[in-house]
Amino acid sequence: MGGAALIGWGFTPGDYFPDAIREANRLRDGGATDQEIIAAVAGMVPSTTPMRERPLAYGVFLDTNTAVERDNAQKVFAHMDELMRVPTIRAGVVMPDACPSGREPGTIPVGGAVACEDAIHPGFHSADICCSVAITVLSGEQDPRAVLDAVHAVCHFGPGGREDAVAMPAGIRARIDTNVLLASLASRAAKDFATQGDGNHFAYVGRLASSGQTALVTHHGSRGLGAQLYTRGMALAKRHTAKVAPTVPPHNAWIKADSENGRSYWDALQIVREWTRESHYAIHDLALARLGAGVVDRFWNEHNFVFRREDGFYYHGKGATPSWPGFSPDDDGRTLIPLNMGAPILIARHRNRPEALGFAPHGAGRNMSRAAYLRGHTPEWPEGIDARFFFGKPDLSELPGAYKDTASVRAQITKYDLADIVDSVEPYGSIMAGDWSADAPWRKKPAAAVTPAPETP
Repeated sequence: MGGAALIGWGFTPGDYFPDAIREANRLRDGGATDQEIIAAVAGMVPSTTPMRERPLAYGVFLDTNTAVERDNAQKVFAHMDELMRVPTIRAGVVMPDACPSGREPGTIPVGGAVACEDAIHPGFHSADICCSVAITVLSGEQDPRAVLDAVHAVCHFGPGGREDAVAMPAGIRARIDTNVLLASLASRAAKDFATQGDGNHFAYVGRLASSGQTALVTHHGSRGLGAQLYTRGMALAKRHTAKVAPTVPPHNAWIKADSENGRSYWDALQIVREWTRESHYAIHDLALARLGAGVVDRFWNEHNFVFRREDGFYYHGKGATPSWPGFSPDDDGRTLIPLNMGAPILIARHRNRPEALGFAPHGAGRNMSRAAYLRGHTPEWPEGIDARFFFGKPDLSELPGAYKDTASVRAQITKYDLADIVDSVEPYGSIMAGDWSADAPWRKKPAAAVTPAPETP
């Protein structure tokens, strides 16, 4: 008997087919009837889990006061309604900074968080794994402009890595080498270490409202290292989900957490997390060394990541900040919530509101896409802010007007008891990559061919 016989009986080819064919032939050789063989093969077909017919209810911690805000919220809810049909999800929430982050129906929005059972969804933390914020409070009387100058001098922003490598900790390199999903990415990790990204990633300098001390805050993720891990994780997730839940859209695919692949991916996430934390602090330390300054205080927190809580569920935050004690091994009870380059960065303590799955917003979020904002608005430069763009050309979609109203977001954090705001970093200035693609090679037209003039006889 071959596969054609099984297909004729109505079985769909799959990874189980070779074993099913062998078992069918063994039973046939033993004198089994067709019905007995069919029953045996049917028991070998992997069970599949369908999408829920109706979405689970989810928590909404998002106010709307204008037509633009209501339109944005409806788009978020449309995605969440589809997302909450995914069978691994047990609970979900929407934060005040929520905005859509993709076109495919059911793409988890920025400001969305979900709890999943025995499942890690790479698409729910996105390619920017462990996007995070880190702060260092500097010793002594430090001029904010001098601090911003120092960061500008020692850091690389935007695509690509550093020309002058900064050594990443040997322990992290050793862990990368021993993880099956990361082992070939060591050179990428080394090149990108101590660099900033593009888009909304930044280096921000200001003073603590409580003490006047100068502080440096950086915002970036795991760069090319994380992007490559994401690609590999999505491939594993799609293969697994195609077998066990073929009706689930590929962007919502998952890796079974309690599996060899799941354990390897979870370990890789922890390594990438450590790499990202040390990358932040390496940038800070390069600037401090240039200034001759010391460290008074520092801490950090991620907002694109997966966390496992005591209930055993895997909590995925896409642009959502953990606000519960012990969310990470180095949690000290504080988190950072940046808003925009011209607004304070909030320093908050955890509230762990159960209805919000313990999350708080990661920032202000947007009410419309970058392109839509630029089409309908004239960007205004932030008054009194030393705003710099590493590649020279400003990215106008990153100016403060492109983001949600900061006072409203802050008020919603308090209203919904998502975090306890205890201090802030008042802005002096920031550096972002800027519009690095404006002068990219693929945008430059080749020079027109010039026909030389004939020589004069």
